[in-house]
Amino acid sequence: MSSFLFNLFLKPAVPPPNGAVQQPHIPYNIDWIFPRLRRPNRLWHIASTGVIGLVGLLSKIVIVWLNKARVHNIEVLENALEKRPKGTPLLTVSNHHSCFDDPGIWGLLKLRNVCNRNVIRWSMAAHDICFTNKAHSLFFMYGKCIPVVRGAGVYQPAVDLCIEKLKLGHWVHVFPEGKVNMTKEDLRFKWGVGRIIYETPMLPIIIPIWHIGMDDVLPNEPPYYLRMGKKLTYNFGKPIDLANLMERLRSSPVNEEEARKIITDRIQEEMMVRK
Repeated sequence: MSSFLFNLFLKPAVPPPNGAVQQPHIPYNIDWIFPRLRRPNRLWHIASTGVIGLVGLLSKIVIVWLNKARVHNIEVLENALEKRPKGTPLLTVSNHHSCFDDPGIWGLLKLRNVCNRNVIRWSMAAHDICFTNKAHSLFFMYGKCIPVVRGAGVYQPAVDLCIEKLKLGHWVHVFPEGKVNMTKEDLRFKWGVGRIIYETPMLPIIIPIWHIGMDDVLPNEPPYYLRMGKKLTYNFGKPIDLANLMERLRSSPVNEEEARKIITDRIQEEMMVRK
């Protein structure tokens, strides 16, 4: 079972040769997934409960029990999960250093949260890694992952669905770098996070997360297997206050593209403070 799970959601992305720019390619038809994620049926809820519980427990074992995690201010996220008013959306953003960042980071949460289908996040996952066949697609779909096509821009079903989930008051997680940052360079954040915030009617609670060491637990180069005894650091920041910025953007004649850029730049500035 462990090797099956690792092959499913730990396989690192392979960059194109010689830095070539590749057009988005859909190796497997993912259109059928979105209606199921929008309107989950009874079977989806049952299967999702099992997948979320299994992956949540695995994450806690790996991060908390098999490695050495130093955690700052996780109560910020725990309070948002347990005490935010009903219907209030929650958006978390973090850097992306390993294919195990999600679900690994959530292993720090209380067991009742990390294993709870009704609490745990919705998250975008690369279509060409996680949704390449029916079995993989079902697994990640039940794990509340949304297939995103990298390179397809901000107007695609994955971003639409993130906005819809926030409108319902759910928790959505985003990696604004848009990929596993293997070199740990300062990448410009993708504008998808700006669109998500701008088009969500109620401003979400936005919690930034910065972590170090996840690529030691699961390296980005072979051999690909989970390590033990590594030192990890996690910093959960205070919610980012965008209220004044959003009021200014909505009251001034700023087009949507510029608004997305301004919001994304602000998120990146706030994230860099927490490095």
